[in-house]
Amino acid sequence: MQDHKARDADCLQGLNAVGKLKGFTDQKAPPPFWLANAVQVGYNSSMTKGRFAPSPSGRMHLGNIYAALISWLSAKKDGGAWLLRIEDLDRQRCKREWADQLMDDLLWLGLEWDEGPTPAGNACNAKNESTAKIAGGAAPQSFFQSERDSIYQKYFRALEEHGLVYDCFCRRADLLASSAPHANDGTPIYAGTCRDLSAADRERLLKERSPAKRIRLPDRESVFVDGHYGQQKCKLARDCGDFILRRADKNFSYQLAVTVDDALMGVTQVARGRDLLTSTHQQLFLYNALGLAVPQFYHFPLLVNKEGRRLSKRDKDTDMGYLRSRFAPQEIIGKLMFLCGMAPTDKAMDLQEAAAFFAWNKLPQENIVVGKGF
Repeated sequence: MQDHKARDADCLQGLNAVGKLKGFTDQKAPPPFWLANAVQVGYNSSMTKGRFAPSPSGRMHLGNIYAALISWLSAKKDGGAWLLRIEDLDRQRCKREWADQLMDDLLWLGLEWDEGPTPAGNACNAKNESTAKIAGGAAPQSFFQSERDSIYQKYFRALEEHGLVYDCFCRRADLLASSAPHANDGTPIYAGTCRDLSAADRERLLKERSPAKRIRLPDRESVFVDGHYGQQKCKLARDCGDFILRRADKNFSYQLAVTVDDALMGVTQVARGRDLLTSTHQQLFLYNALGLAVPQFYHFPLLVNKEGRRLSKRDKDTDMGYLRSRFAPQEIIGKLMFLCGMAPTDKAMDLQEAAAFFAWNKLPQENIVVGKGF
């Protein structure tokens, strides 16, 4: 096996080549971020563009609405734009009717988007087209990730052609059952089992099953400054491990898709839950590998129940069907603003009033406990 210096040299050579590929960037590729003391984040734009990118795997719940509200307020407070993208890469769990439902729920709350898809029935205003021009005057593209495979393939091939991708034949069940360390989100950290397979072993395994595709990470430190939690550090190999870019079923991974989409859609600010702090290091690796502009990241505390488990779509008492039957939109907004420490009381308020209260330094850093029934 290679030592880490040799491996990093290979990664560096591949990244330099990727960054110079015609069509990926008009500027000289930035230095790979692990060579710097810290990542310099920030998009060269005079206007903030935030985004909300839910998965339509069921009815949205209170935690989803909280995430949408925080990202909307953060983008809109200073006159920025807010984009909606549907992250439906998991074709088995995600359904178009759930996407239409979540759009209807957002509009019921008053959370209109400046760019994004149009729900069934054309319920939102005319500026929200199902496809729209994206960064650089590119051709119209869908805001549904399930319709963007050809775009992800272009960037995947760039990484693959320069030696940054390898076949992984490990089964998911084996990874979950292993005693390997786990990331903060519970995902097993890959031990590199297939990283240095011999040609003979690879050919033998190819006859048995289709491989997933993983990225080769260098054994180096990643550093970035989060807008809410401050400086974040991790050792890429130890804390992230080589992560999947494309699954064995040919579906592209969240890490690749979200990085490419945020860059091409001109997103300058990513506000999302703290459970994705580790994912940020993985995405920063890809941003720099592909020479893409890096947004500013803000992570916020999660909503959890009294047992400390974060809210999920299984918590039917806080899904939007329940909330819409019991509360007016302004009541939900007011309660959320009070719950997360922004407002002094839980009185009903509209989005304009909420924007006047919003400030990142008012948000706690610890997760926020929500009582039963809200």
